[in-house]
Amino acid sequence: MNKQKLITLFEVSGSVLAMIYALLIASNTGNEILGFSLLLISALLFAAWGWIDKRWAFFALQFFYAASAIIGLIRWA
Repeated sequence: MNKQKLITLFEVSGSVLAMIYALLIASNTGNEILGFSLLLISALLFAAWGWIDKRWAFFALQFFYAASAIIGLIRWA
């Protein structure tokens, strides 16, 4: 798979997972573990995108999103 296809895959799948995460957390329906898990996966996908595309500030930002997801998983577990 070429670089552009990987970037598109990571960008689109990361975005979709982030939207689902936001809806799950905002809905307050008891799906917080799933939501924070999706946030973590989304952050990893976005980090891969940032790394491949050499977007270093965006790549670094994903560590904070991943940390937020891990904190959320610990607090809700």
